[in-house]
Amino acid sequence: MASTHTFTKLRYRFIPDHVIGELLSKKWIDNAIPFLVLLCVIAIFGSLIPNFFSGANLAISARELGEFGLVCMAMMVVIIVGGIDLSVGSNFALGNFMTLALLNLGGWPVGLAIPAVVLICGGVGLLNGYLIGFLRLRAFLTTLVTLIIVRAIVDMLLLKYAQAMSVSFYQSDVWDMIGLGGVAEVPSSFIILVVVALIGHVLLTRSRPGWRMMAIGGSRRSAHNIGLSVRGMVCAAYTISGMLCGLAGVLYAARLSGAGTDTGMGLEISALTAAVLGGNSLGGGRGSVAKALIGAVIVLVMTNGVLRIGLNSGSGPMVLGLTLLLAVFIDVRWLKNRDKLLSKVYVSPTYVELPTPRSTSVETGGAFALNDRLGQVEIIGLGEVESPEDVILDDDDYLYCGTRHGDIVRFAPPDYTSWEVYAHIGGSPLGMAFDRAGDLHVCVGGMGLYKIDRARNVSKVTDETNRSAFSVVDDSRLRLADDLDIAPDGRIYFSEATIRYEMHDWPVDALESRGNGRIICYDPKSGKTHTALRNLIFPNGVCLAHDGQSVLFAESWACRVSRLWISGPKAGQVERVLDALPGYPDNINRASDGSYWCAIMGMRSPALDLALRMPGFRRRMARRIAPDQWLYPNLNIGCVIRFNDKGEVLESLWDQGAKNHPMITSMREHRGYLYLGGITNNRIGRIRLDKADPNWSCMRSYWGQRA
Repeated sequence: MASTHTFTKLRYRFIPDHVIGELLSKKWIDNAIPFLVLLCVIAIFGSLIPNFFSGANLAISARELGEFGLVCMAMMVVIIVGGIDLSVGSNFALGNFMTLALLNLGGWPVGLAIPAVVLICGGVGLLNGYLIGFLRLRAFLTTLVTLIIVRAIVDMLLLKYAQAMSVSFYQSDVWDMIGLGGVAEVPSSFIILVVVALIGHVLLTRSRPGWRMMAIGGSRRSAHNIGLSVRGMVCAAYTISGMLCGLAGVLYAARLSGAGTDTGMGLEISALTAAVLGGNSLGGGRGSVAKALIGAVIVLVMTNGVLRIGLNSGSGPMVLGLTLLLAVFIDVRWLKNRDKLLSKVYVSPTYVELPTPRSTSVETGGAFALNDRLGQVEIIGLGEVESPEDVILDDDDYLYCGTRHGDIVRFAPPDYTSWEVYAHIGGSPLGMAFDRAGDLHVCVGGMGLYKIDRARNVSKVTDETNRSAFSVVDDSRLRLADDLDIAPDGRIYFSEATIRYEMHDWPVDALESRGNGRIICYDPKSGKTHTALRNLIFPNGVCLAHDGQSVLFAESWACRVSRLWISGPKAGQVERVLDALPGYPDNINRASDGSYWCAIMGMRSPALDLALRMPGFRRRMARRIAPDQWLYPNLNIGCVIRFNDKGEVLESLWDQGAKNHPMITSMREHRGYLYLGGITNNRIGRIRLDKADPNWSCMRSYWGQRA
């Protein structure tokens, strides 16, 4: 049995199977399948075609990709908003013809002709966008009609001007550079594609118009209901599509300097195949520039490869048709099953072996012995506050707490019967601390660290930290900042319970019991935030020690309290202070006699302790039964303990009947009283401490007597 446990420990320590779920949760994982297809296509045709990887062949392919990639991006833009553009081929041909006509026949300069052509083709896109966006015509039929009309116009223009264009020749170094030149053997058209792609990526992923396009493609009705200009954004998408086709037509004209009736013929099918094969969803709302370019490379390699192998003329369209069918099948199946797969593998429990808990038996007579000292707690604000996770008092004896509505509520002394909304932050206010100036700092679940100054102005302090070098999850964003304390030099140390789950999913972290949490430091002097300590098991309480050189923090699911030295000769070291607790520690705060108070928000149970040593069982539980039937920590017994720097538990206060405070998440000593908060409670508690200093307050303990 011992060897089995050892093997299980090693397996879950060195095999990070939670990474699978994290990878599936990333949007860029959609590129994995297209990228693998790209590698396979390159490998197959590279082995079949001689000199496939030669410099000359790659240069030719890169020049063609510059044109084709822009058309694929044009198709991608309209697909993202839930549309389709079958006119890209004819619009490309129009751009090619107009470029040659303006240069060869009109004698326009290159710098004027290129913008004119882009605007002309953008006008075709604008027509599509107006008909589809504002008049709400069907995209497929509308762009099909546009394809026919624009193709007919190009054919008529060729019939009239083709001979005149064929005998004229435009001479320009700039034009030659665009068509045949490059930079360091890299074709100009490819460089233009890269520049446009980078701009498109930034606009699509880092700007409001890009986010709005994604939202419209995901659900037009929802986008309209939240106030987005759906019709205008759809019209803009088709206009951009037309402009990209015009630019592609310019590059094609620069490369070949000729126009024909077959120019752009079938290009819409190739572009559609590339866009879908790259992973852009035909249903809209899911796509990227990278996906479009991956698809473009795949289609270009396949098309050129089929021709160079020497297959008959119908083989190319057949290959593209079969590829498009396969791409649509994969897209539909992946979109349908990805979330199902993610829900099965994301929750990834690990092996945890907790030490035997300290006894709470009355017969032992220890510090943890059960009692009912909290049975006579005085109740404050019953039914007037909800979820007061933390409580704190200022030096004027005003009592503050957060609520689940995002408010900071203040009760007035001495009887605390009257209250007011001190400030509204939003989110879920959790841990609180006053700084030297009397400003209140608050950890807000899902939002980060905020400050309320004495004039009641709310401002964000920080909502991000440095990202881990090898983290799949974007751990730069703060998901669940939950408690804090402030060092003498103003640095703020706060805990983030988990980087894998949001505020409302925190119990799932208990099922995993993995080191998903961390201690973070914000320095107001530099304005920078950094992670001070990683891989903690739900750190859920932070308190600056009386020495001012270390920070105590609780790890709830590990049932322990540790110390992080922040200055002095031991700076950076971590020491264990309390272990084998019978429950789950939460907030920690100073006591007047130099010791510390710690809330125990729930008690350990033998069933869960056993399940923690059975990660396979917990994994199957997460996959097979409803979340409300999972094993969770028992969070319905209220308890507070007091301990010293040596790790000795001095006393405990229990509420065995669970009537006053069924779950205690915080406590503050102030002028001889202990004030209690609980995230599941609808009240604040207060109990007199017989041996406490009646003049002591946290504000004075931290910052001294006010002037």
